[in-house]
Amino acid sequence: MNLITKMRGWVSLLPSFSFTGLIEIAILSALIYIILLWIKNTKAWQLLKGILIIFLFTAFAVLFHLTTIVWLIERLSTAAIIAIVIIFQPELRKALEQLGSKNLISQFRAGERKAYTHINQELVAACSVMSENKTGALIVLEQVQSLEEIEKTGIYVDGIVTAALLINIFEKNTPLHDGAVVISNGRISSATCYLPLSDAEISKAYGTRHRAALGISENSDSITLVVSEETGRISVALEGKLHRVKDAEGLLKYLPKEEGEEEKKSFLTQLFAMGRKKEEE
Repeated sequence: MNLITKMRGWVSLLPSFSFTGLIEIAILSALIYIILLWIKNTKAWQLLKGILIIFLFTAFAVLFHLTTIVWLIERLSTAAIIAIVIIFQPELRKALEQLGSKNLISQFRAGERKAYTHINQELVAACSVMSENKTGALIVLEQVQSLEEIEKTGIYVDGIVTAALLINIFEKNTPLHDGAVVISNGRISSATCYLPLSDAEISKAYGTRHRAALGISENSDSITLVVSEETGRISVALEGKLHRVKDAEGLLKYLPKEEGEEEKKSFLTQLFAMGRKKEEE
């Protein structure tokens, strides 16, 4: 009896939960998760770690009664809030744009990326041929973040992704060769699209296409393939960085893929090598 009485006493100390309270906890948990996921996928993640270090230092100063440091932090706290808003301005603007474009659900899906395994072969074949012929090309693969605004700047295509179609689009002096092609949901969504140019310093060996590819990679999670018109070299822009590609293995490394796709690499490697061999001859 004494044990049961004690257990009832312990239970009585627990806070009471209502159905409304459980809903509020679920909503707040989801919001915190989405915010943390959004921060992790942006440059704000590094800034957030810096803020956490400052917060820990402040807690240390309060714990050990470092009055001068605490007084200084209190005086700077108001200005710090304004500074945080200014520093995070690009990320906050991007978050509001995503919220307005109803892309919040895709962010909640833990970074799930769209798979283009069925078109990787076509992309590699097209890039190989265009590299051999030194045909300039700019191909953007949409991932989690929507590229709807970019698609609106071009001409609606909605075509099946094939090497022949991509080669014809970027053929010189054709109506659709200028600008970028956007591939969304496994189809060629739009062509002649305008991309934001990056302000970053890049090698003089790169041209406007590379700067545009770098710009869209800085503003989204897309994967962009670039074929240089001057040299025929293939590059990939991803997460604000440009990567040169030497062969099919290198190109496939950056393309979205699923398990069970490894057996296709040998064919693609041979295809890419054949194109390079002809170029050298």
